[in-house]
Amino acid sequence: MNFDWEFNGLPLHVLIVHAVVIVVPLAALCAVLTAFWPAVRRRLGIVTPLIALAALVLVPLAVQAGEWLQSRLVTITPLLGAHTSLGGTLLPWVIALFLVAALQWGWYRYSNGDGARSASVLRSRTGRLIVPVIIDLVVVVSAVGAVVTVALIGESGSRAVWTDLFTS
Repeated sequence: MNFDWEFNGLPLHVLIVHAVVIVVPLAALCAVLTAFWPAVRRRLGIVTPLIALAALVLVPLAVQAGEWLQSRLVTITPLLGAHTSLGGTLLPWVIALFLVAALQWGWYRYSNGDGARSASVLRSRTGRLIVPVIIDLVVVVSAVGAVVTVALIGESGSRAVWTDLFTS
């Protein structure tokens, strides 16, 4: 299927990227706050994995729109090549962020952490202490990885677009 990744004369990549730059760090922030702040955890509930799901949908769209845009450029510079290479590195981080946000929500919702039920295997005191620590550790790693990757991709994209376009 050949989709026209353009809206009103503007490449959709430019628009979708702005959404990615907002949604991915927001999902990361919500997941980290949920891990360490019980009041936020209770208030956000299912919202955190839903924001992470939005990020998971937006990232492949940004990549596809970027590939469409690149196929229409006259010249592919080394800076653009670097940006394109980095663009493919965000999806694994966002997948991890979504999965761990969903796991985190499920754990705190259905375990003795914030809920009344837990799996029989994890009913022991050790399980109730170790599982949330592991989940929270993976939350922090995936959140930091996703945010750092978004920053690196964005910086490389800015350099690819703006380098040598104006004088200081």
